[in-house]
Amino acid sequence: MEIAKKPIKITETILRDAHQSLIATRMTTEQMLPIIEKMDKVGYHSVECWGGATFDASLRFLKEDPWERLRKFRDGFKNTKLQMLFRGQNILGYRPYADDVVEYFVQKSVANGMDIIRIFDCLNDMRNLQTAVKAAVAEKAEAQVALSYTLGDAYTMDYWMDIAKRIEDMGATSICIKDMAGLLLPYKATELVQALKEATDLPIQLHTHYTSGVASMTYLKAVEAGVDVIDTAMSPFALGTSQPATEVMVETFKGTPYDSGLDQNLLAEIADYFRPLRDEALESGLLNPKNMGVNIKTLLYQVPGGMLSNLTSQLKEQGAEDKYYEVLEEVPRVRKDLGEPPLVTPSSQIVGTQAVFNVLMGERYKIATKETKDVLSGKYGATVKPFDPEVQKKCIGEDAEIITCRPADLIPDELDTLRSEMAQWSQQDEDVLSYALFPQVATDFFKYREAQQTGIDQTVADTENGNYPV
Repeated sequence: MEIAKKPIKITETILRDAHQSLIATRMTTEQMLPIIEKMDKVGYHSVECWGGATFDASLRFLKEDPWERLRKFRDGFKNTKLQMLFRGQNILGYRPYADDVVEYFVQKSVANGMDIIRIFDCLNDMRNLQTAVKAAVAEKAEAQVALSYTLGDAYTMDYWMDIAKRIEDMGATSICIKDMAGLLLPYKATELVQALKEATDLPIQLHTHYTSGVASMTYLKAVEAGVDVIDTAMSPFALGTSQPATEVMVETFKGTPYDSGLDQNLLAEIADYFRPLRDEALESGLLNPKNMGVNIKTLLYQVPGGMLSNLTSQLKEQGAEDKYYEVLEEVPRVRKDLGEPPLVTPSSQIVGTQAVFNVLMGERYKIATKETKDVLSGKYGATVKPFDPEVQKKCIGEDAEIITCRPADLIPDELDTLRSEMAQWSQQDEDVLSYALFPQVATDFFKYREAQQTGIDQTVADTENGNYPV
């Protein structure tokens, strides 16, 4: 098959995945807004700026309304498409939601300015993507479906090609290879991109992380194989557990048929803006230098960077840091027991936490977490391989009812109930969605917001009455 050589398009991740991967999603909206005008001039294919963990982190740690952030981005990016990451039926949360919540979330995301919704499922169960894809298409947004890339006997080229065809049939507008752990090696990327190009006419985008050290080479081979778009991050927040650097990839293809045409001088100005934020994060300890290195264990244990730091903190809390390598070796075993799922949110947390329990308890599955039981009973959907029957029996018993239909078919509509539960806090339509995803965190945020507003109102009243604060 002759591959047409064409300029590579670039999605910039600094406003979402880059700071999520390196500094636990702690960049504030106020830190981002001053540079948006310049970013808007670059000519990116899109800017990924919302979704993933940004929603949770905004409410929980930054005391910011994520919807307000999106509206501010939309105001600032006049020429650039905005993109978000969406966890299929799990939306941006950690459990499957009813269809009416998924549909309403998509509607409100688009109404507030979202252009491209990248939708994935942690098990690659296509049934968990249907509602979100249909809703995005209905709202005239681009519905990009992401394949959660992983390794294992079941994940053959035929498997990926079959999924690509099914994504096209579903009505998606493009496909993303989502390599969250940096497992895709350069020559495998050539093979995979060519296979997907044979299977479908949809544009193919590639997303990877630098964790294992091969990502830039993987992009080079993928671009030569005909990939349409790559995800990169501005250099101050690139590499390590983040993406390859935007400027490096732009320079790599300069003067070739793949030349992106992006202006290095403009990119340098944007990098200059973010560099002090990176230095500040290093000084405060928010950016752990360990996250900046290469961790080849990723390839051995298939553990994404974010999951590695999770495991470290879980073990630290238990005073069991010496068990780190035992847990790393247990992860692939638990993954196999649970049907060999890709390790991405939330399956990565489920497998990782269970591996920690198995090692600390000295007996495998002596304690099974609620989420492990839910996976084994089919609540998250179908895995590519069957569960280990002995593990299933030990965790949920012999007579447990196993879900074989699309899990969301068993979840009744939730929106009306949620609205009545949080009515006292509602100030905008979108608040019910914040509450749906993170009930306690959102309620705490609503209380904080009200206290702030009351304080402001009091200041205004005092000023109007001539009671000027000293």
